[in-house]
Amino acid sequence: MQRRDPLMVAVLSIVTLGIYALVWYVKTKREMNTQGAQIPTAWLIIIPIVNIYWLWKFSEGVETVTKGGLSGAVAFLLLILLSYMSCVLMVVAMADNPELAKQGRHIRHH
Repeated sequence: MQRRDPLMVAVLSIVTLGIYALVWYVKTKREMNTQGAQIPTAWLIIIPIVNIYWLWKFSEGVETVTKGGLSGAVAFLLLILLSYMSCVLMVVAMADNPELAKQGRHIRHH
């Protein structure tokens, strides 16, 4: 997965009033799905109530990709309670996985 600077994720999310965070979700979802996660289309983010289901599936993907380093339940709570700033914490959790860091050089971005 691509390594991202947590500080830049936070700054860009704030400066763009959350738009960068949505872009981050979409890009990260694609990367996690290539690592075995099963996260549905990101269009579900914009549908009220259904977006809670999408956040749960995203959280399960975080647990899958971090090999349990960050549980799905904790990731979900972070997403709900901290909103877009939880992106920063997940970037840090994913960066701590050395296997993902090695694979990050081989991901092709669209």
